[in-house]
Amino acid sequence: MATLVTFHAHPDDECIACGGVMRKAFEEGHRVVLVVATRGEHGEIPPGFLADGEPLWQRRVAETEAAAEILGAKRLEFLGYTDSGMMGTPENDLPGSFWQAPVEEAAQRLAAILREERADVLTVYDDFGTYGHPDHIQVHRVGLRAAELAGTPRVYQNTSNRDHLHAGLDLFAAQAAETGAEIPGLEGMDELGKPAAEITAAVDVTPWLDVKRAAMRAHGSQISAESMFLAMSDEAFAYTFGTEWFIRAGQGPGITETDLLAGL
Repeated sequence: MATLVTFHAHPDDECIACGGVMRKAFEEGHRVVLVVATRGEHGEIPPGFLADGEPLWQRRVAETEAAAEILGAKRLEFLGYTDSGMMGTPENDLPGSFWQAPVEEAAQRLAAILREERADVLTVYDDFGTYGHPDHIQVHRVGLRAAELAGTPRVYQNTSNRDHLHAGLDLFAAQAAETGAEIPGLEGMDELGKPAAEITAAVDVTPWLDVKRAAMRAHGSQISAESMFLAMSDEAFAYTFGTEWFIRAGQGPGITETDLLAGL
């Protein structure tokens, strides 16, 4: 049995980015640990969603606990930083925000967990945080340093396959044209994730798509039934989320791994 620690910026990131590999590892008998940097204090919610006096972070913690159970995580930890908001917003500069945290300090917090767990594998994000969110970029920086401090042997940078998504949009646009349906474009596509040539690991998680979607539903404050994640067709969901993509330093070129825990 090996131990997978998966490190994320906010509640709900875990199921979108790594929900498949988490459940896959759990079902194969490995230990899964989820670490989240913030409690997502600055997420957007519809009016009247929360009870009077209920703070958003409290709801998001409960949602993460529910999603973690669905995905098979046996330990859930929050590093205790505050959500930094989107890039360029005032929340970036608030004391206690993850974006303002000294990398070494935050890395020591994560490294302590990695040591306790004797982690074999750590997932973080790519150097752009997949889409440029400050907290996601900080996960990359903090995670890589924490792995150095703890001596974690395998580190995978979760990303999106930009070329795969482009091809999918073209495919579903052609289908929509035949039926007269409309599909939305994906704003910022050219900056999302990494080109396929830079990706070294592709994990097929299609057997766990129902679990992944259930974990998304657990995050009701952020992922509504009308959201892109839950409203898209089964075919589109499978294409978009049926493979989870990673970069591992020293691997490649091209896809050289299809299982983050192979051989452990």
